[in-house]
Amino acid sequence: MLLQPKRIKYSKHQKGKLQKLNYKSNKLQFGIFGLKALESGSISAKQIESSRQAITRKIKRTGRVWIRIFPHLPVTSKPIEVRMGKGKGSVSHWVSKVGGGAILFEIDGVPEKMAFAALRTGAAKLPIKTKIIT
Repeated sequence: MLLQPKRIKYSKHQKGKLQKLNYKSNKLQFGIFGLKALESGSISAKQIESSRQAITRKIKRTGRVWIRIFPHLPVTSKPIEVRMGKGKGSVSHWVSKVGGGAILFEIDGVPEKMAFAALRTGAAKLPIKTKIIT
């Protein structure tokens, strides 16, 4: 199941700017191993979910995985071959804006070798450069 908010105050948002660096969530809080973003970007709910699936498959459902980002920003798009104007399109998917230095995933309860392999496969599913930290 893809991540998305249960309810929101406004259905459509403006794009806004990406934060360059993240100082709030740049340390491990739950696990021993983590996947840290090295650059800022927006990660869609599908990308988060596919990365989570890859990580949990690699660790063979042992240990515990925490997802530290949540896609709460709606992205709208108009249908293909529609003329300009006539308002903003409907919500197509949800994204999470990630600043450089933010922790994306954390793992605990698995051996170091297995954790590194799992986070490496999870990082391959994401559109930004990442680094594994302990």
